[in-house]
Amino acid sequence: MTNIQYYKGVIDPTGCISNGWNLVKPNYGMYLGIALLAAVIYSCLFCISFFLVGPVMGGVYYVMLRDMRGEPVDFGMMFKGFEKFGATLAVGLVQSVPGIIYQIFDLFTNVTSTLIQLGQQGTRGGNFYQESATEVAIVGGFLAAYLIFIFVYAIFSLVWAISFVFAIPLVMEHNIGPVDALKLSARAAWSNVFGVVVLAILVWLMLIAGVLALCIGWLFVLPLVTASFAFAYRQVFPSAAPGPITYNTPPPPTEYGGSFGKGV
Repeated sequence: MTNIQYYKGVIDPTGCISNGWNLVKPNYGMYLGIALLAAVIYSCLFCISFFLVGPVMGGVYYVMLRDMRGEPVDFGMMFKGFEKFGATLAVGLVQSVPGIIYQIFDLFTNVTSTLIQLGQQGTRGGNFYQESATEVAIVGGFLAAYLIFIFVYAIFSLVWAISFVFAIPLVMEHNIGPVDALKLSARAAWSNVFGVVVLAILVWLMLIAGVLALCIGWLFVLPLVTASFAFAYRQVFPSAAPGPITYNTPPPPTEYGGSFGKGV
């Protein structure tokens, strides 16, 4: 794998958001259009959206990273992720594992609940109190199992999301495969875990505020969310120079809005 260096403990969450806004503001219409198209793809192509999340987000990061370098950008560049379809597809599927697990669990619980209801309807006419006690026990068991699943799932999803948050921009910016991108993302992300978590909390608060704004305001926040994480990526990974990716003396994190730089 190419020697790609990264900084530890450098993510400045508020700096990522402010720089992200400065990035999208001049071309906000284009970035909003990109975000809306991505949302439409995910919602209207639900059955195959897990296969498209990587290529689509790869294109979004391609546009933002290019814009950060001061290079020309346009709406059509959001499809650049499909030029690295194999790698972005693989990374997107790995990132989507928590969502896939939840869909399977949701399907299983719906089917199980339906079978239980049918079974209860077929046994009507027995002792009322015995049936009532059985139903309470079944419902209690399902509730306990559901709460346990939600707790474990929340922890698993958080760890998974942190680990692979930088994988897609790594694939798009560097000539590395999905396995190397996932491994490098995990090392870099956990070396900056505090900044990643705080930034995630801040963007979720922005999304919640957007939901409260007539329930559609979150759509207008999406460009800023992605741009904030693009700047977090740039604070951790030095900018890639044209040609072979080799770093000897990477630029300081403060060049990209970071204030927590502690070296490599």
